[in-house]
Amino acid sequence: MLEMKVLRVVMGQSGDFSVFLNDTEEKMVLPIAIGPFEAQSIALALQGITPPRPLTHDLITSICHALDVTVEKILITDISEGIFYANIHMMRGDRIFVIDARPSDAIALAVRCNAPIYMAPRLVEFTYRYEDIVFSDQEDSETSY
Repeated sequence: MLEMKVLRVVMGQSGDFSVFLNDTEEKMVLPIAIGPFEAQSIALALQGITPPRPLTHDLITSICHALDVTVEKILITDISEGIFYANIHMMRGDRIFVIDARPSDAIALAVRCNAPIYMAPRLVEFTYRYEDIVFSDQEDSETSY
């Protein structure tokens, strides 16, 4: 597995959202299309903003804390027909739980719990070279967090 981190969340010109993950050596970037609510959730957590009332991912984090469950890691495991798949690895005591999840939800949880994010090596073919990714923070048509 390749360790990844959240590079940024971007809103494209057509109003669609993506989260960009990059490897720890900053050689490759994996873009994953996500919904607007997940984009907001990830962006708020990255910025350290706590909403006045808990969002869904904040609620899940609170439930984990209350039940003494630790989010150990997130795995982006596969892609099929353009849809990425992920697993959340959680631990309570000596029991490990593997939960199927959308990557966007898993990432939103990982940034809140400081859990590492990993990508299956077979997904490298869906990455771009880090130096080929250009973010235009100056353009009004694109917003990044």
